[in-house]
Formats: sequence, structure tokens, C-alpha cells
Amino acid sequence: MARASDMDAFLGRLENAQEPLGALYTISGDEPLLVTEAMDGLRAAAMRRGYAERTSLVMDARSDWSAVMAATQNNSLFGEKRLIDLKIPAGKPGKTGGDMLVKLAALAGQGALEGVLVLVSLPRLDKTTRSSKWAASLGQAGPFFDIPDVARGDLPRWIQQRLARQKQSLDAASLEWMADMVEGNLLAAFQEIQKLALLYPEGPIGLDELERAVLNVARYDVFGLRDAMLAGHAAKALTMLAGLRAEGEALPLVLWAVGEDVRIMTRLAARRAAGRDMGEEMRRNRVFGNHERGVRQALGRVPARAWPGALQHAHDIDRLIKGLKVPGRLDDPWEELGRLVVRIAQPEASPLA
Repeated sequence: MARASDMDAFLGRLENAQEPLGALYTISGDEPLLVTEAMDGLRAAAMRRGYAERTSLVMDARSDWSAVMAATQNNSLFGEKRLIDLKIPAGKPGKTGGDMLVKLAALAGQGALEGVLVLVSLPRLDKTTRSSKWAASLGQAGPFFDIPDVARGDLPRWIQQRLARQKQSLDAASLEWMADMVEGNLLAAFQEIQKLALLYPEGPIGLDELERAVLNVARYDVFGLRDAMLAGHAAKALTMLAGLRAEGEALPLVLWAVGEDVRIMTRLAARRAAGRDMGEEMRRNRVFGNHERGVRQALGRVPARAWPGALQHAHDIDRLIKGLKVPGRLDDPWEELGRLVVRIAQPEASPLA
């Protein structure tokens, strides 16, 4: 398996047209931000090469896997290249799904997927699953990138690297302070880094400036929205969502915060149903403190079967943000995000549950 550093170098070669685009790529990891960025990089490379039609599928062991093979059949009137975004949130495709992945990998390896690019995203696989036939087949048919988590000890360096991309920097003490403030949450760190780019010019940023930026949080913050949603407080969550919208918060960031929890909950619900130790799973997914209490509360309130649909709902909102029409969804992505929040906060009252 390739590592994250290989992924960065590979995306750079794709962007510079130094690397041909294959038929199948697999991204594995438990850090949603990093996996999403890797997938976005591959999608962007595909779009530059004419893959204009995208099909998104979220699958698990109980899904109808014939839909995957059907999606590979290029029936476009104009013969457009097709991108298939295949997500397996629980990392357990089951026997039927495993057999289909083996078949799909064989077709890719034989060059039989003409005009079709398949992107597979998975959580990090355990040792047993990595040695399964379907996982081995994916690795043989195309690049298989394993995206590691960013450990707390590595977070200051990660923050510095991200700041360097926007030509900014912090000293060592400020980096440690910022890592402590975001409590190891990579999405929170990402948001603060983006905020620094908006507030300050290129160059070094002092600790006083950093503190003013990081501590100047909006009255309605995305993590408060997350906590209200997980706790089942639908009215409060919708009020906070409206506040975020009124204050001009970037919708992709709000969706990212909500979507991160939906992905985590989908994964945890599947592993809970499989009898896994939830304490260990919480640690593996970096869920701690108040967040863990909210996650456990939501796991007990929302049926496990509802999470894959909620995850697809989040993907649909992402498409709306990008200006694409989604059948059965409202045109306004903010309104649709409100429906997703209610779907999780009050599943028994939501017609979408």
C-alpha cells in the first residue's frame, strides 16, 4: 500500500500531466478531511481529462451490488467518460460485495473499463480485511493509498505545512498552542488555518494575533451545531444553522463538520452491530469527551440502518453546493442541510429517515 506522502506526490504528477490516469484507485483512511482531500484531488484530475459524468454509490454488505456493475456501462448519449465514486463507509462489503469488487478489479486490470474511472474509498482496514481477496484484488488492479491519521505529536508540523501553502508561519510555541486549542481535531485545525489566511497577510503570525483569531469564534459555531444534532435537539440545531448562514459561514465547512460526524456515526453504527468494543472504536475514530457522550447518545437514538442513507444525503448536499441537480432534493443546499440535521436529531419525526 502507498502512503499519504505518495498520494501528495502522485496528485502533483497528475496535476502536471506527468502521470496517466488509470481505471481504478482505492483510498483508505479514518481521517475524513485527508481522505476527502485525496478523493477531491483524484476527481479534479478526472474532470481535467474529460470524465464529465459522475455516479456516487454508498454501499455496505446489504446493498444491491449489481448497481456497481450497471454504473460501469457507459450508456451516455454522447459517450462521455464516466467517474464512479464508490464509498464503503463500514469497510465491510460482505460476500456479494467482495465478489463484485474482485470482478471490478479484474476488469480494470484487463483494461476492460474503457471510458470509466472507479474511485473506491474505505476506512482503514484491519489486518484480516487487508488480506482478504477483494482488498488484495483492488491493490493489484490499481494504486491503493493508505492515508494515516495525524497523531497529536505530529499535529504542529501538519499545521505548519498547511500554513506554508498559504505562505504563512507560526513559531514552535504558537504551533503547540494551536494544536492544544483544536484538541487534535483535524477539521478544526483546517478551519482555523483557513481563517488565518483571511485575517492576516503572508508571513509570520505572532501568538497574540493567533489567539485573537482562534478565540474569536462565531456566536453560532459548527461544533455547537454538531453537538445539538447528536443530542437530538432539532430546534436548537436549526437555530444554530440559521445563525451560521446569517453570519456568512462558508457552507462547505458547515457541511464538512456535519458530514464528518455522519461518516463517523455510519462507521460506528456498523461496528457496533458487528459486536465491536465501542470504547476502542471511539478512540480509533478520535471521539473523546463531550463529543463521545453525544455520539453514544445518537447511536442509541438513531437506528443503525438510517446512517448509510444519511451519509448519501450529505453527499447529495455536496453535489448541490457544486451546482448540480439532485433528484428528490431541494435546490437550496442550506435548506437541504437543515433536513439532514433534522434527520439525525429527530429520526422518528423525519420523513427521510
